[in-house]
Amino acid sequence: MTMRIAIIIGSTRPGRNGLAVAQWVHGLATQRTSAEYELVDIADYNLPLFDEAVPPAMGPGTKEHTKRWAAKIASFDGYVFVTPEYNHGPNAALKNALDFLFKEWCNKSAGFVGYGGTGAVRSVDMLRMICSNLELADVRAQVSLTFAADFEKFTTFKPLPHQEKTLAQVLDQVESWAKALKPLRQG
Repeated sequence: MTMRIAIIIGSTRPGRNGLAVAQWVHGLATQRTSAEYELVDIADYNLPLFDEAVPPAMGPGTKEHTKRWAAKIASFDGYVFVTPEYNHGPNAALKNALDFLFKEWCNKSAGFVGYGGTGAVRSVDMLRMICSNLELADVRAQVSLTFAADFEKFTTFKPLPHQEKTLAQVLDQVESWAKALKPLRQG
């Protein structure tokens, strides 16, 4: 069975840069034959602020938006999160989407492609802590895209050539960890 990896677009704001970044990731990822990659846009799920009566670690959600989100996330073996950095951390939409679920994330791999003034390094650091609590195995390599170097006039996405190699490392590691964790997901 082919491994399935989601490329999750973490930003939901109008005019977001995350869509172009995620499409770049997806374009390069789909050239690989070692896994199946799919774009997953949090904006398509219209998740409200977490609104379930019990925490996700204590049982499945009961609301239709939660069930729909859970079914999508459960179908993957690993994830590449495309994340902006807002005020030195991840944006609320991505954090909220992570908070909606628990078991659907467990024993899977996670990689990061960050973008912002400083490449979203602080956002990714915080996401690593969050992912650890969700039993997601985060990989070491990460893509850090800066507005000054990887965006023309700070708005049009044009990654520097070396970013493609770094992305390949992220994808290699996400796939390797997803494969290594598979026995835990089946157990």
